[in-house]
Amino acid sequence: MDGALFLVQLLNGIQLGVLLFLVAAGLTLVFGILDFVNLAHGALYMIGAFFCAWLTLYLDSFALAILISLPGVFIVGYVVELLVIRHLYQRNHLDQVLATFGLILVFDTLVHLVWGPAGLTFTLPDALNGRIELFGVTEFPVYRLLIIAAGLLVALGLYLVIGRTRIGMLVRAGASNRVMVGALGVDINKLFRYVFAAGAMLAGFGGMIIAPITEARIGMGSDILLIAFVVIIIGGIGSIRGAFIASLIVGLIDTMGRSFLDDLMKLVISETAAETAAPAISAMLVYILMAGILYFRPQGLFPPKVR
Repeated sequence: MDGALFLVQLLNGIQLGVLLFLVAAGLTLVFGILDFVNLAHGALYMIGAFFCAWLTLYLDSFALAILISLPGVFIVGYVVELLVIRHLYQRNHLDQVLATFGLILVFDTLVHLVWGPAGLTFTLPDALNGRIELFGVTEFPVYRLLIIAAGLLVALGLYLVIGRTRIGMLVRAGASNRVMVGALGVDINKLFRYVFAAGAMLAGFGGMIIAPITEARIGMGSDILLIAFVVIIIGGIGSIRGAFIASLIVGLIDTMGRSFLDDLMKLVISETAAETAAPAISAMLVYILMAGILYFRPQGLFPPKVR
């Protein structure tokens, strides 16, 4: 196996993992604390990408665009929760699924009306457009390393906020027993609103940092939403630690499977059969893992502590 190719694919897997974490972290908080199935979470990922792309083109500054887009997506999440989501908490999951699916259509239509059907593309600043040599083995894009660093910093920040602050204590308590939290005098509706908006901002940030690579396009959130649900099932619904570890596992399995599974299969079956079967099997690996987790540990690998 080529060492340089292995290192590149390893970093690509970690990059995919941290991107999944940004989406899955907000999703697991909303699902775990609010007991709310939000199919529109991917649409907020798309909104973040379009905000950032549009502002980058308008202001000619990628960094400034991100700084403005983050509170912008937070406000979008806050308004959506205030106008729509809060009316659905006491409804069953089917109603939540149908309503949030409708929100996906609304967001897609609004984006189409505002920015058009073609999507938005922009180039990175020259400082982020280069490559860096790693261990004298290979080169890797600087920007992709920054995505990894940004995801790890967000994970560390969430760990400190959730584990070491009063707000985090309320979030953990809400995930364990939201009825008791409300009985203790906490404004549970305000807590829910800020949790939902923070989750929207995390998803939007994921869209912002991937937009220079994949472009901002309508429907991009649907591509990542399904795999984000897989992540939170594997990690444990409501668990930030579980979402982080499961995101890295899924990212590495998906990337490494697509890159090296055919070579491994050639050791035991013919080359033609391996090249035919490997793409299909690699696409199923994370779902096979999820099925195994659901069978042997249905609560996930790192479920939140519940008394």
